[in-house]
Amino acid sequence: MTAPAGRRGGPLRAARVPALLLAVTLAGLLAPLPARAGGETLFPDVGTQRLQVRTYDVRLDYAPSTNRVEADVVVRARTGKRLKTFALDFEGPTVTEVLVDGEEATHSREGSSLRVRPRPPVQPGRFVVRVSYEGRPPEHTDPDGSTEGWVRTSDGAVALGQPVGAMTWLPSNNTPGDKARFVFRVTVPGTHQVAANGELVGTATSTRGTTWTWRQDEPMSTYLAMVAIGRFDVTEQTMRSIDGRRLPLWSFEDTEVGEADDAIALTPQVISWLERKVGPYPFSSAGLVSDDAYVGYALETQTRPFYPPGAASPALVVHEVAHQWFGNSVTLTDWHDIWLNEGFATYAEWMWSGRSGGLTPRQHFDRLYSRAPSSDLWSPAPTEFTDPADLFGEPVYLRGAMTLQALRERIGSKDFFRLLRRWHAKHEHGSAETRDLVRLAEKVSGRDLGRLFRDWLRTDGRPSGY
Repeated sequence: MTAPAGRRGGPLRAARVPALLLAVTLAGLLAPLPARAGGETLFPDVGTQRLQVRTYDVRLDYAPSTNRVEADVVVRARTGKRLKTFALDFEGPTVTEVLVDGEEATHSREGSSLRVRPRPPVQPGRFVVRVSYEGRPPEHTDPDGSTEGWVRTSDGAVALGQPVGAMTWLPSNNTPGDKARFVFRVTVPGTHQVAANGELVGTATSTRGTTWTWRQDEPMSTYLAMVAIGRFDVTEQTMRSIDGRRLPLWSFEDTEVGEADDAIALTPQVISWLERKVGPYPFSSAGLVSDDAYVGYALETQTRPFYPPGAASPALVVHEVAHQWFGNSVTLTDWHDIWLNEGFATYAEWMWSGRSGGLTPRQHFDRLYSRAPSSDLWSPAPTEFTDPADLFGEPVYLRGAMTLQALRERIGSKDFFRLLRRWHAKHEHGSAETRDLVRLAEKVSGRDLGRLFRDWLRTDGRPSGY
């Protein structure tokens, strides 16, 4: 994601970095952060390890004039325990019914939790939850003051979920380490169009309106789920992946605001360039959404990044497309490891800049390294922040990318790009942690890299000797 100035990561929130406005031992480094409720250290009240979701089947009937939704969300999950009660993350409208394996269940709301008491209790294995609700899904304000969730636009809405806003409209296990497959069936008036993740299965018209069906077959974290409803100009393209696959690209551009034509043309070029660097594009479709949600950031929503009006610069397109490999396919397990998303995407920007006649990665590094020791760049260290408001700060984006440049110079470009390819291939469509990268980098290079990663990721202050 690209961060807006003063907000998540840098110039526009790129998944969220300024891209638009452009004697700890190795064992200590690899020690996992302590797990709290739900197993997520930065948002301990969100998510649970008591269940894992396999699929979300999302049915929304949306009225643009009133912003009201009638929804049925079917959650297919599994558990290793007998569950007398469980909770889904949800801070949306009034819940009208909850069914567990077809039986009505007692439910209550507490904060952002939808607490469910099934009758009888869920036994170990697979089970199905159906949540029905109706009303106006809310926006969500993040600790840094930015807006996500169900964001109203001039002619509809767009759902943006990083880090936790998906729970404004999607009853879910809203933690990045629990990835699932999705189906979206969204009914709107015939005057409107619907974009979502994955592949467009088809549209069907009835007396209720037009139902758009999208299917995301590759696993996806809830924060990457997206639905955009409005009046759009729709562009369909195709391209060939490096491995010979035919990739469809669907792009949705607000009819009134526009300004995304260059980004639509550039997207397949960036995909091809990144394929040569890190391997085949990891999904079965691509594209973008440009809509008039003035949230101040772009977001790497899976297969179809979101851009606010006028934001889709070449650097930002590179950033969000790079996230399809780093963040979307290989996903963090815990938000403290967000540098694995943002550092890699920012570094992709730097490589694109170098190939396009701008600053090289080393020149970007040198400019940043010359900042005063008192600069906010040097604190908190990229994996050591404790305030969620720092989730999209400069240390995550810029110092994260500097970590990769320091690593490249230490192990050499040949091993560095071999590491990138192996990192993605090893964890494709899964989740990973910083310690996984450390181990793989040492295996690929044959070097002890504990001090380098400690200096750049875990220690406040400007690293010396680089």
